[in-house]
Amino acid sequence: MTRDAGAGESGTYSSAIAEEVESAHRSRLAWKAEQLRVWDLLQLIAPWLLLTISTVIYCAGVLPASGERFWPEGASVLGLVAVSVLWVLFGHTLPIIRRTLRPVPAGIFLVGLLALCVTLMTYADVFLVFTVAGFFHAYLLRPWQLGVFGVLATSVALNGSTMRVWADPTPGLLAEFVLIVAVQTAAIGVGIVLTARSEPEERKREELVERLEAALHENAGLHAQLVAQAREGGAHDERQRLAGEIHDTLAQGLAGIITQLQAAERSASAQGGTDEHVARALRLARSSLTEARRSVRALAPQELRRAHLPDALRALAERWSEDQGISAQVEVTGTREPLSPAIEVSLFRVAQESLTNVAKHAKATRVGVTLSYTGAEVLLDVRDDGRGFAQAVGAGFGLTSMRQRIRGVGGHVEVQSAPGEGTSVSARVPAIAPGGTSAQEETGR
Repeated sequence: MTRDAGAGESGTYSSAIAEEVESAHRSRLAWKAEQLRVWDLLQLIAPWLLLTISTVIYCAGVLPASGERFWPEGASVLGLVAVSVLWVLFGHTLPIIRRTLRPVPAGIFLVGLLALCVTLMTYADVFLVFTVAGFFHAYLLRPWQLGVFGVLATSVALNGSTMRVWADPTPGLLAEFVLIVAVQTAAIGVGIVLTARSEPEERKREELVERLEAALHENAGLHAQLVAQAREGGAHDERQRLAGEIHDTLAQGLAGIITQLQAAERSASAQGGTDEHVARALRLARSSLTEARRSVRALAPQELRRAHLPDALRALAERWSEDQGISAQVEVTGTREPLSPAIEVSLFRVAQESLTNVAKHAKATRVGVTLSYTGAEVLLDVRDDGRGFAQAVGAGFGLTSMRQRIRGVGGHVEVQSAPGEGTSVSARVPAIAPGGTSAQEETGR
């Protein structure tokens, strides 16, 4: 009993650690995914947003009610905008979505983009807004030196056109232009440099995190195996103890009762009659002895002594359906694997307790039992369409015992229910094969 109890406490502790690690892992991945999603969206929509803003402002300024100022300059601008749309679509957006962006095509795209922006700015300064898209694209250029050069080229195109440097290159204007370009390139380019330098460290960090996660999963699997072995060892010791006690006490006592009753029966027969009470006591004693011997031979469910878990669940569901008059369907998915007796007994008891709860409380018309072999784990789901219950009241002795039993073999149980929406009981346990190895290892041998 001590070893089994220790295994249960250890399994509970391991389950809590595993759940905490898994929760932290999910939070980190969710944060990282959110960060990448925002940056990817920004990279995708920035050129489109900036081009749309520039075009709308331009059209609003050159389209009076008569439209006489629009032609022919406006048509040329709209033609350049259409070319820009195609250039951004095929040179920027689609390669990012398809993850086919390469250094040389990315550099060619930036050159073409800046050429279009400079041409558009000869018609209207408002298209400097669209030119800012070059800064965003520069972050996609590799190596980082090319990205910094992209920032420099974008800054030159942007400020050279707006400051009219090429039309009237006075010394003061040139000095101001050089200063602005240098500051702008340094301010934006430093982000590219830092990103490039931190990328190898980030990659190494991700590799270390992946190794740590793999080690944690491996340790969790090994711990589950140790828990299963300890539980089986404790159950075996307890079975031996109970068998010895039953044999030495109850069975011996019943055998003595039978011997005495047989003697009384012979004595009564010799006197010409049989005492009905003696005969009845003899039958009861024999029945008790048979039951005691059955308890000695096996402490596991009878269904599992005759079949494996899937067949035992089907037999349980059929018998329960006949007794209760409720449709119960059993579905088995995945490749069947041999499981530890402790695992099979625990899952069978969960299904048994769940069906008992459905019969007592649910008032359901249908029940579905699904057993899923996923390789490293085995999942058992019992769902009904009954009246359900509030989660606050779903903590009875049966559910508590169910959770403790599954935690004892390194798994966990989730119960989902709401008034009027039925109930779902889901148990997840490691696929430990007989002898304490994982089911995948056992299959591969």
